[in-house]
Amino acid sequence: MPILRRLFCLSLLIGLAACSTNPPPGIHVVGNFDIQRYAGRWYEIARLDHSFERGMSDVSATYTLQQDGSVQVLNRGYQESESKWKEAVGRALFNSTPDVASLKVSFFGPFYGGYHVIALDPDYRWALVAGNDNSYLWILARDKQLPQTTIDHLLDQARQAGFDTQALIWIKQNRQQPVERSQ
Repeated sequence: MPILRRLFCLSLLIGLAACSTNPPPGIHVVGNFDIQRYAGRWYEIARLDHSFERGMSDVSATYTLQQDGSVQVLNRGYQESESKWKEAVGRALFNSTPDVASLKVSFFGPFYGGYHVIALDPDYRWALVAGNDNSYLWILARDKQLPQTTIDHLLDQARQAGFDTQALIWIKQNRQQPVERSQ
């Protein structure tokens, strides 16, 4: 039995190593990216549904550059069904150089997912973020709301990139965020 367990673990590790954290085919990420300007709190305006945020409102992400060049990610949201705030702390690493907005993020040890900024306001006021495939998409903003003209522009970009914008969930942002805990 120990040999089977070792073979299973080895095949799992090989499989994980083969997992891509690249953007979906045909999707281009933002260049001339400045993580210093991107750092700070972003509010989730809309997202495609996925299990790890299901049922949450008032979702935000706070990005903090670390001394080793990684980025701490603090995701926070209000779980409606439990009437309480939940948060997860992760770590993001650049897939190539820090001036290319393509990262891999882990909240669970060695398991990484893609985080690719595919559209970004020149003043870093809003961002369109994709995952590894077309089932992950977020519209983020520095403020809890965006003008409709900006939303229409982002929806058009997302549609052109092959995302199902009809499936987006629009996030309520009504609650005051809890105080940031010390980093």
